[in-house]
Amino acid sequence: MKKTVLTLFIFLGVVACKTNPFTGKSTLNFYGNQSLFPTAFAQYDQFLEENKVVTGTEQAAMITRVGQRIAKAAERWLTANGHPGYLKDYRWQYTLVDDKTVNAWCMPGGKIVFYTGILPICQDETGIAVVMGHEVAHALADHGAQRMSAGTLQTLGAVAGNVAIQDPETRNAFNMAYGVGSSVGVMLPFSRSHETEADLIGLRIMAIAGYDPGAAPELWKRMKANSQGAPPEFLSTHPSNDTRISNLTKWVPEAKAEARKFGVTTFQ
Repeated sequence: MKKTVLTLFIFLGVVACKTNPFTGKSTLNFYGNQSLFPTAFAQYDQFLEENKVVTGTEQAAMITRVGQRIAKAAERWLTANGHPGYLKDYRWQYTLVDDKTVNAWCMPGGKIVFYTGILPICQDETGIAVVMGHEVAHALADHGAQRMSAGTLQTLGAVAGNVAIQDPETRNAFNMAYGVGSSVGVMLPFSRSHETEADLIGLRIMAIAGYDPGAAPELWKRMKANSQGAPPEFLSTHPSNDTRISNLTKWVPEAKAEARKFGVTTFQ
């Protein structure tokens, strides 16, 4: 059994490498688009059936309009940087759902939901572009698949420890320490790194789409004002609002410079 677990770890390590076109770094990813996307699309359709979708309004139209501009900008960047056809399996869809939750999300393959509760924080189309760019970036960078892959490794690590440790008391102590250690020391930082990466990628593609990246730190100032009782950053899946505001402010000139490469010099 020990040998089987070790062999599986080695096999997963070999097949897990996929290059992130936006960073050039190898990423942890066991799941290909062909296996992951159909499942994500089915879950998205089920979610829409179970929730109140908003259609025929200016807000719903704006969500779609912004999403299409952001997706087109991403495709322009990918093609210009040697990744034509990267988005061929994506099926972009932009949906507004009547829900007071301050949130938006994007599933693997480009299925996006905005809740009406986040619209007052966005304020306008440019604010929506900030959030849209961030959510689209998660899909572009395969963050969902990476989190699933990390979860698989976390589970295998627990299995390996339980197989290797024979003494029940020692095994219980291992399980407690491993649960906390792997979450706080590995999984949460991994998630925060994805959020930071999505902030940076999203800022660039919203600028290429013609939206002012300077709106991003201002949106997060509003998000901070709306937040209550947030956990310390090291116990959170997301960077703190202050960290995000600082990063985004620093990256605005870089995003505008990237947009200029595509002939975009004025912003909405």
